[in-house]
Amino acid sequence: MALVGIVLVSHSGTLAEGVRDLLRQVATEDVRVEVAGGTPSGELGTDYETIASAVGRADSGAGVLVLADLGSAVLTTRTVLEDLDPGPLLVDAPFVEGAVAAAVLASTGADLATVADAAREARDVPKF
Repeated sequence: MALVGIVLVSHSGTLAEGVRDLLRQVATEDVRVEVAGGTPSGELGTDYETIASAVGRADSGAGVLVLADLGSAVLTTRTVLEDLDPGPLLVDAPFVEGAVAAAVLASTGADLATVADAAREARDVPKF
């Protein structure tokens, strides 16, 4: 069965890889989680081609959910997604909490809309 894939877009490759490592511990390994962190030279930033490539790798046929960490990462991701048809879904959700909620639900075989809702609802998790 194809599962929703997840792409983590961050200005920091280290941050994106760390979140991916967390997701591998809380969700099945069948969920494709790809990172698009930093620039090709390893600097902080985002890169169109890196994001597009990650989206392609994450797509197993059930759709792709994309989470981005900060403002310009969102802008670059939107540009990438406008060029893809059908496009993956960029979700306005907390980067870590939303990714965890999405990965757990994706591992159950939920559809893209349900996985996206879970990521968004992570915003409502009580704060300490």
